[in-house]
Amino acid sequence: MSPEPIFDIAHLGHVELLTNKPEASLDFFVNIFGLTESGREGDSVYLRAYDDYEFHTLKLTASNATGMRHVGYRCTSAQALARRVAAIEKLGAGIGWTDGDLGHGPAYQFRDPDDHVFEIYYDTKKYVAPLSERPALKNQPQRNHRRGVGVRRIDHFNLLATDLEAITAFMPMAMGSRITEQIMLDTGKLAGSWFTHNNKSYDVAYTRDATGTHGRFHHLTYALDQREHILEAADIFLENGVFIETGPHKHAVQQTFFLYVYEPAGNRIEVANAGARLILAPDWETVVWTETERKKGQAWGLKTIDSFHTHGTPEVPHKA
Repeated sequence: MSPEPIFDIAHLGHVELLTNKPEASLDFFVNIFGLTESGREGDSVYLRAYDDYEFHTLKLTASNATGMRHVGYRCTSAQALARRVAAIEKLGAGIGWTDGDLGHGPAYQFRDPDDHVFEIYYDTKKYVAPLSERPALKNQPQRNHRRGVGVRRIDHFNLLATDLEAITAFMPMAMGSRITEQIMLDTGKLAGSWFTHNNKSYDVAYTRDATGTHGRFHHLTYALDQREHILEAADIFLENGVFIETGPHKHAVQQTFFLYVYEPAGNRIEVANAGARLILAPDWETVVWTETERKKGQAWGLKTIDSFHTHGTPEVPHKA
């Protein structure tokens, strides 16, 4: 009998990215990407997309380093938070409680097997738009100003890891994650796993780090409504001198229509279509892709570029 699905985690809440070029990164995220500043504290600027209901979905922090400092998930209730904390502590992965920050209340932090820092929380600060950002429709948190790319909401993120087997065992036990798709190499080792906590096809993916380094960040994704908006984003990035790594194109895994760029500090950022697949089946069976199938490239034949397996932040020399 399959394990009962666990829905203690409501959704991906926010990602804290580190930048060693804070002014240039902030200019990118606000004026080119289209996020809105919702607050500042210390070395951090809190940013959001117009259809995010929480105070922020990106915490951009000035640092000597790059990459992800932490990722936050909101639980479905205070009771759900307590259940997940108990499960994580049983695994011995806990770091402990924090008081939260400008965007949410107390949070419990822990580490995954590859040393990435997660936090889970329930109490949150919902965004209240000032007059300049007030929408015409009351069921939308903020007006759609269409500044720059004008992304709609946070969608998912991808982490690099050295031991996908350990990650794939850990996430369902710690977070109640469901594994929707995987890539299996001919050697029998996993090359990637995609996880969901609700009815989205995924909100976090892990792929193998070809450099053998622990705890690195691959990319953060915000959603747009239509493929046409992603094509338009490519032109906006081009006009603003933003490095386009790959795309626009369509992934085979998860079928996401994608475009990848690097923000000024080198963190990889993606825009993708908001109309991606949903996982409605409670008994969804993990789709497993073979190495041969993945060598065919993306959905329409575009080959996966080498940097997709080696570039992450913080940057390190390629060891393999």
